[in-house]
Amino acid sequence: MTHAHEDDDILSRIAKGLVYTESEAAFQAPRRRAEQVFEYNHTPPGEMEKRRSLLVAIFGSVGERMVLLPPFHAAFGSNVHIGDDFFGNVNLTFVDDVDIRIGDGVMIAPSVTLTTTGHPVHPSRRADFGRFSEPIVIEDKVWIGSNAVVLPGVRVGYGSVIGAGSVVSRSIPPMTVAVGAPCRVVRPITEEDLTTRTAAD
Repeated sequence: MTHAHEDDDILSRIAKGLVYTESEAAFQAPRRRAEQVFEYNHTPPGEMEKRRSLLVAIFGSVGERMVLLPPFHAAFGSNVHIGDDFFGNVNLTFVDDVDIRIGDGVMIAPSVTLTTTGHPVHPSRRADFGRFSEPIVIEDKVWIGSNAVVLPGVRVGYGSVIGAGSVVSRSIPPMTVAVGAPCRVVRPITEEDLTTRTAAD
C-alpha cells in the first residue's frame, strides 16, 4: 500500500511539471513498448496487417488510415495518441514520458522530435537523470517540417505549418506559418495560399 501511495505522489508531481528522477519513475517501466517498437522497425513493408497490429499494441490509441514509416523511436509509446489520416515520415521520435496527442490529418516530415521532457538547468538537479515533463498537443491538419523539435508543454494549433529545422518552445496559434529557433509566427495562412504552387494554365 505504501508503494502505491508513493507512486501516486510521484505521478502527481509529474502531472504538475515538477522535477522527478529516473529512480522515482522506474515503476512506469512496464508501460514502455521497446520490444514492439523494435519489431515494427524490422517488419517488411508488405506486412501491412502486422504493422497495424503492432501500432495498436504500441500506442495509447491510433486512428484509421495511419502511415508511420520506420524507423521511429519512442520512450514509452503508450503515452502517444494519434488520430485519423496521420502521416509520419522516417526517424520520428516521441519522447513521451507524458501524453503526446496528435489530431486528424497531421503530417510530420523526416527526423522530427516531439519531446515532452526537459532537464533542470542546474547540474545538481540533474542527479539521477532529474527531469520534468509536460504534455504536447498537435491539433488537426498540422504540418511539421523536417528536423523540427517540439518541446514540452507546446500546443500547435489547427492547420498550422512548422518550418523545417524549427525549435518550437512556445505554443503556436491556429492557421499560421511559424519558423525558426526559437520558432515564431511569421504570417497567417490565408485564402491566397489556396492558389500557391498550382499548375500553369
